[in-house]
Amino acid sequence: MFQKVRSWFQNRGLSPRSQEAFQAERTRLLSATPVPVFWLFGKTGSGKTSIIKYLTKAERAAIGTGFRPETKQSQRYDFPSSDQPLLQFLDTRGLGEIGYDPTEDIDRFDDVAHLMLVTIRVTDHALEPMLEPLRRIRKAKPDRPIILAITCLHELYPPEQEQHLEPDPFGQSPTDEWDMDRLPEALQRGLEEHRNRFRELVDVIVPLDFTLPEDGFTVSDFGGDRLQRALIDQLPAAYRQTFLTMADVMGSLRELHEEQATPFILGASTMAATAAAVPLPWIDIPAVAGIQSELIRRLGSLYGKKLDWEQFLQMAGAMGGRLLLRQAIREPLKLIPFVGQAANAALAFASTYGLGEACCWYYGQRLAGHSPTQAELKEVLKDRIAEAHKLWAKHQASEANSTPFPNEKETP
Repeated sequence: MFQKVRSWFQNRGLSPRSQEAFQAERTRLLSATPVPVFWLFGKTGSGKTSIIKYLTKAERAAIGTGFRPETKQSQRYDFPSSDQPLLQFLDTRGLGEIGYDPTEDIDRFDDVAHLMLVTIRVTDHALEPMLEPLRRIRKAKPDRPIILAITCLHELYPPEQEQHLEPDPFGQSPTDEWDMDRLPEALQRGLEEHRNRFRELVDVIVPLDFTLPEDGFTVSDFGGDRLQRALIDQLPAAYRQTFLTMADVMGSLRELHEEQATPFILGASTMAATAAAVPLPWIDIPAVAGIQSELIRRLGSLYGKKLDWEQFLQMAGAMGGRLLLRQAIREPLKLIPFVGQAANAALAFASTYGLGEACCWYYGQRLAGHSPTQAELKEVLKDRIAEAHKLWAKHQASEANSTPFPNEKETP
């Protein structure tokens, strides 16, 4: 029965022409956006991952697992994915270790990196292992912009200072003068030392402080806007536009995928409802389960996440199992003519439609660089199933109110 349902489902969906149009539109969106490449240069723990999460808005993303080896001493992270990146980050490893040789990275990155982003903690003054390679990199390509991000400012706040100063003493623009007199003395000294040390090596210096909720700061991305302005100012014009419109491109991609997914979801939901309306109890359970599994697999393939559909099933499995249990409990109602069949058809439609919509939400989140939690997916799945029940009820009411013989005039 599963193989029979699978063969039915494989023939559903968009025509080859529509699929070609979808692929062409997605390619157009991505090819029209030159990909900016940022070369991250900093020790472990200097805030590179926090900066990536801020720039991509992928706050919950497991950024570290997305890095892949690029050279012996560097890694590359493509956002949102390697097959359709909008941003690329090159991360140099081994900084701070004796013997780091930037020759290989210079040869590999000189022609591809549009901007260098150097990160240091404000309290870190053991920087000679960074400075010497940076001098060589700067000399190899002096016209490539270099931004220095000085992070973890709160580590030099006095105990009585529980929040960042307001108004911002560093201004809104990366070119604004710093109001040093308002800063704690230790922070003043630290910033001045770093400014003097990097004066000939960088184009812009941006003080930052990205903190976690448990740190207790009301502003968790202090200096983030200033960093974005610096990146926009320093990027070449074509790549600057991509950075500015990244959110719009991501939104267009999401809408494009959802539009493509709708025929699959509706087709599978209707098929599941039809299978559930079979008057014999329990015989439809494997068919409905097979339709739902195949729908999720097809949606994963559509979003370019062919291996993630099993992860989605694992996350949604508990609630999906409860839905099938509800379906099984209702099966004896089929012995009541019409009533039981209608109830089971409604549940099968709603659960399949809800799973498909939740799957699209899940893959849309992954496309945007997020890592949805099981609790979030559970809430979305619950909402989508409730919407599907309303859609089914509206459809049934519409059918009930329609005239079976449209040519026959109603009796006054």
